[in-house]
Amino acid sequence: MECIQHGNYTIMTNRKREKKMALTYIGTRDAKIRAAASEAILRGICPDGGLYIPEEIPEMGKTLEELAKLDYRQLAFEVLRLYLDFTDEELKACITGAYDEKFDTPEIVPVVKKGDALFLELFHGRTLAFKDMALSILPYLMKTAAKKQGLEKEIVILTATSGDTGKAALEGFAGVESTRIMVFFPEDGVSPVQKLQMTTQEGENTCVVGIKGNFDDAQSAVKSIFTDKALAAELDAKGYCFSSANSINIGRLVPQIVYYFWAYLRAVEMGEIKLGEELNFTVPTGNFGDILAGWYAMKMGLPVGHFVCASNDNKVLYDFFRTGTYDRNRAFHVTISPSMDILISSNLERLLCHMGGQEKTGAEMESLAKNGTYTAEITEKRMSGEFATERETAEAIRAFYEGTGYVMDTHTAVAYAAYKKYQAESGDMRPMVIVSTASPYKFTKDVMTALDAKYAEGDAFALMSELEKAAGVAVPQPIRGLEQREIRHRNVCEKGEIKDVVKNWLK
Repeated sequence: MECIQHGNYTIMTNRKREKKMALTYIGTRDAKIRAAASEAILRGICPDGGLYIPEEIPEMGKTLEELAKLDYRQLAFEVLRLYLDFTDEELKACITGAYDEKFDTPEIVPVVKKGDALFLELFHGRTLAFKDMALSILPYLMKTAAKKQGLEKEIVILTATSGDTGKAALEGFAGVESTRIMVFFPEDGVSPVQKLQMTTQEGENTCVVGIKGNFDDAQSAVKSIFTDKALAAELDAKGYCFSSANSINIGRLVPQIVYYFWAYLRAVEMGEIKLGEELNFTVPTGNFGDILAGWYAMKMGLPVGHFVCASNDNKVLYDFFRTGTYDRNRAFHVTISPSMDILISSNLERLLCHMGGQEKTGAEMESLAKNGTYTAEITEKRMSGEFATERETAEAIRAFYEGTGYVMDTHTAVAYAAYKKYQAESGDMRPMVIVSTASPYKFTKDVMTALDAKYAEGDAFALMSELEKAAGVAVPQPIRGLEQREIRHRNVCEKGEIKDVVKNWLK
């Protein structure tokens, strides 16, 4: 072990391990559940309904100086090789296939300074949302994992989405051999752009279904299917096996760690911090996967000062971090930041396990299922919650634009408003990265209405030209003419019918 001093921050490195040891994944509710990365990726979820976590969080074996010399693909290799049981050649092939011309900028993830914050722009992929960062590589990871595990069955990807995961997953898996993908989304709980992105999806192996319910309904139904042994046996006989493209799958979660290292190194390059100094992050959060990836980066050695977990009016996470009690028994709000309209944040289970162990986590999840609530001891002090109301979100978009000329989407605006609240409450003035999770073009009407109330009655697609004038950024190619594309998926079902819909599609 070597200890390297950077300013007032010490980083531990492990130079001995040239050849990595395969990381084992264990269950959040039962430590006896064990799997290699490739198996965990294929399963998606533990047999008992828990989630896979790394038995040990690996240390980053290279120094920050060494990492600073790498481009995004090279950095991804150095991070992912610590979490996956792939050969270097297999992993490089996955990365090369994922992070290519499908992103509209060579750097993949720009970091820009606007006003008093840095913005990590994660929306330069095909679907204009941060989900592209992981879902561009997940199909490659899954195909490689299937080969390593000797799996010859057809993989059926079941995905619940609050708006962005669905399209990103469809885009990644459409046309992929030996896979099918089925996406469930809240029929009345996504933006017009999000809905059309999904319902116009091409690909014979794709199926998109709107549900009469919210994201939590879809996610709960999908998770129950994964633990339905009778259904699994029935479909196994037909040559199918289930997996997930949601962030409950570690193959989704782990690639997100990369961009936290990337953001930090770009902040150093831009002169915002010195190498080794701490950097803060504010993350708009629904299912808790994005911010958890940042937490893993910190545990690997990245100098992070604090994480702000930003919520909208569905502030179940804000309340949890303030009180230690998680309570989903509350009104569900449909907001202008729909990808965060979630009351059951699945990935929080992973953090609970890292903090308290499997026995406590199992009891907490049982209580959540039975009573809709649990209380846990929060031992992680480098994370706290803030939230922004609908009015505060809209005001953040308008005021920031007037001050800087930069247009934020609604989710990024939640994060920015939360950041300002955190700063006022804590006095913590360390440099802040706002994790910008979506293009404003995905939420055109709400963004333009925030800029000027006169747009409130406008059409989301007609307003794109107005947004183009305001932002000075051309309408992204992937959504040009989206409203004119053929709707290929018109399926709608009740929330209680999801299992039957799955079975019927796989007849």
